[in-house]
Amino acid sequence: MPDLSPDRIRAFVIAGHGDLATVESMLAQTPELLNTPFEWRPGDTETAIQGAAHVGQPAIAEYLLARGAPLELCTAAMLGRRDDVSRLLAEHPDGAGAVGAHGIPLLAHAALSGDTGLVGDLWQRGAQAGAAMALHHAARLGHLALAGWLVANAGPDLGWRDFQGKTALETAVARGDHAMADLLRAHGAVE
Repeated sequence: MPDLSPDRIRAFVIAGHGDLATVESMLAQTPELLNTPFEWRPGDTETAIQGAAHVGQPAIAEYLLARGAPLELCTAAMLGRRDDVSRLLAEHPDGAGAVGAHGIPLLAHAALSGDTGLVGDLWQRGAQAGAAMALHHAARLGHLALAGWLVANAGPDLGWRDFQGKTALETAVARGDHAMADLLRAHGAVE
């Protein structure tokens, strides 16, 4: 009988956020973990692939997809899979309002891909929630063109803070990304 204890499920989902070796090892030992969600609190569940999707771990997401995890819209967006995103939106016309784990909006997932065209297309289709988080992802990952598009078109809250309490500008400064910091300051971000 497989070990699907809450502690083991939690460990697998946490590994999905950034530890490919642990994901591989745990899945080899317990394949049933693949699509088993962990409930962080009532109504807030997450699978390993959803964890990979909302923190921008494409290698882990691809590994889990290759083993049979479902390709959800937010994962496809994080991976920058435009054709899959278009197909999934055609199948689910209200998909622009999709959220992943923890209620994280589709636009924020798409920003992790760094694909300005994809983000712009999703914005035009109605995926307009999460612009500040999307900008933060762009700043954290050094996606300057995407950050420029977001501040010019999406009106993100430049004072929004991530789970570490940092703004996009503070993140850019901490990374030593002067071009990103200058862009954000030029659009009104302050330290």
